[in-house]
Amino acid sequence: MALKECECNQTRGCKPETEAKYRPAFELYTATDLSIAEICRQCGISISGFSRYIGIYHRHLMLERNGIKCSREEADGIKMNQRRGQRPETHAKYKEAIAACDSMDYIEYNVSQIAREFGLSGTNLGRQLRTHYPEVLEFRERARQRLGLDDGLPRGTRPWCKEQYAEAVGLLQADRYVTVQEAAERCNVSYSGLEQHLIFYHKELVGNRIKIREQATRQQRRGKITGRGTLHAPKPETIEVYAEALHLYRTTPMSVRKIVKQTGVSLRGLYDYLQTWYKDLVCERKGIPYEEGKPVEWSSVRRYNPATAAKYADAITRLKEGGLSTAKVAAEFGLHPECFRQYLKEHEPELYARQGMVKTESGRSMANHSMGKYKEALHLYATTTKSVKSLARRFGFNDCSFGQFIRRHFPELHEQHQKLVQQTKKTD
Repeated sequence: MALKECECNQTRGCKPETEAKYRPAFELYTATDLSIAEICRQCGISISGFSRYIGIYHRHLMLERNGIKCSREEADGIKMNQRRGQRPETHAKYKEAIAACDSMDYIEYNVSQIAREFGLSGTNLGRQLRTHYPEVLEFRERARQRLGLDDGLPRGTRPWCKEQYAEAVGLLQADRYVTVQEAAERCNVSYSGLEQHLIFYHKELVGNRIKIREQATRQQRRGKITGRGTLHAPKPETIEVYAEALHLYRTTPMSVRKIVKQTGVSLRGLYDYLQTWYKDLVCERKGIPYEEGKPVEWSSVRRYNPATAAKYADAITRLKEGGLSTAKVAAEFGLHPECFRQYLKEHEPELYARQGMVKTESGRSMANHSMGKYKEALHLYATTTKSVKSLARRFGFNDCSFGQFIRRHFPELHEQHQKLVQQTKKTD
């Protein structure tokens, strides 16, 4: 244990904090036969992280666990996965026997005889050849026929075997989302037998399914195939649990909390369900652009409750038709005018900006209600010498606001009033 610990502490290229993090797990890895998954469970660390740590910094120990003994220097040049689906220890066990099968030095021997030469089972060696090295068998077949060493034994699939697996093969050809295990269960045949049958006699089908799965790796999209060959979709029981809540979320403006209260499902569960399987609906509610497979910019849009949008929807439509002030529309729909104005300012800025605005003769924009408010006072201001302050006091509004309103929208009226005042003084 002391030696292994020293070896771990002297790892080159590894950060000290990484070594400290994985040291307890590394000690279990070197001192016990526990699997990496069990070690990570006991130490509370990530399986992928620890596997990567061992594979990079202690590869020779990983190879030793899989039956391949080598030095630390030799370990970097040894590949673990020689063939898809073949374990490293199996590759090491049959490596020499398979090389012999691929050599003319052993061409006169059959597979069983070569297996006995290396202390192996002939059946198992034949299985390894058919599964992972079919080109070696084809080479031996051609060479032995050329040399007149043909044993006359039948080759290819047996008729009864072909008939037994025909339905399962057809199912796999027609539906790429069906796994081999599911096909075996549906057709009531052996899973391992069907798998071997596909590998031996339907290599093109197996190759096509592998390509599809490789293309789908790390591209989890709802209703599409995954790298495991399964359909990326929620389980039927999960769909049933959230069916009513999803229907309300899709067809009503109710908030998630109200939906949870009405349907009795878990709040966290519904949030996770929507984020995992119906992110497009979540983005649609929030007005965020959504494109499948790309990250969502949640901070790009102001967050608000969809129920609030539904509350003001009819009133906004009424405002857009024109002819009424914000206050009158709010009263018509039983809304608080100031809250309604605030909502328009945040979510309908263009409508808020032009609501109640009218054009004056000079081309300036002004609020319609302001014109109605100051109309009589403006008439007196233009035809008499009464001051802004006296008029404001008479009609009950702020004199500063009234004065600014005149200077901003009717500057020519202000000049006209000044001239009238001066003429009156001269007359007096």
